[in-house]
Amino acid sequence: MKREERYQHILNYFQEHVPVAETELFYSNPFELLVAVILSAQCTDKRVNMVTPALFKAFPDAETMAASNSDTVFNYIKSISYPNNKAKHLVGMANMLVNDFKSHVPGEVEELVKLPGVGRKTANVIASVVYNKPTMAVDTHVFRVSARIGLTINAKNPLQAEQQLITFIPENLVPRAHHWLILHGRYTCIARKPLCEKCSLKNWCKYFENNFIKKNKNKTLKTKPNGKEKIKKAGEEKSSKKSYKKITKKSK
Repeated sequence: MKREERYQHILNYFQEHVPVAETELFYSNPFELLVAVILSAQCTDKRVNMVTPALFKAFPDAETMAASNSDTVFNYIKSISYPNNKAKHLVGMANMLVNDFKSHVPGEVEELVKLPGVGRKTANVIASVVYNKPTMAVDTHVFRVSARIGLTINAKNPLQAEQQLITFIPENLVPRAHHWLILHGRYTCIARKPLCEKCSLKNWCKYFENNFIKKNKNKTLKTKPNGKEKIKKAGEEKSSKKSYKKITKKSK
């Protein structure tokens, strides 16, 4: 199967069966989403969602967070991974929003990555989710799933995976495709043991093709008798028939 065909089948499936795909992070405005995505680095969305309600209540906007300090913010996010660094990033990010962007979350990736705690992945999420731009955020789920099912080939890092994905995915689908791949990786194509038998993409999946279809085919081929075995078996059958006839004659 050509890669273009694989993309077409997989995207068609998602459009038909998962027309609405959204982030699982809780937020009500761009600032809250930015905070939540920063916190989600190397941390589950479930854990972030447990922390953010109290955090957003205490710091509803960039101004209130900028007026605080990392020690105070730390107390709200201490159950999150790397809380010390993230507390510093959040306060620094809020200060830069207030001072350089008039408390407005920018929509350009080049501007977003200037903010403390914001890398390319986070910037792509904000640009995609908030501003519906065709940016592909590649996290561990997207990187793993896209390589496993055959959407990316020999991508060595998230940037290479991102470039391949946006080359083949139509611009209008890129924002949703990011969530399709994340959710598929989170609930079906899981890291340690993908649920291939239950997966609806297995007919177009490179991993399933290599690890199930081809292996089963090879097993079948190995069990088939070769030419010598066929001749030997035929001889044995002929010999057994003759023996049977002799026994029958004697009995008569």
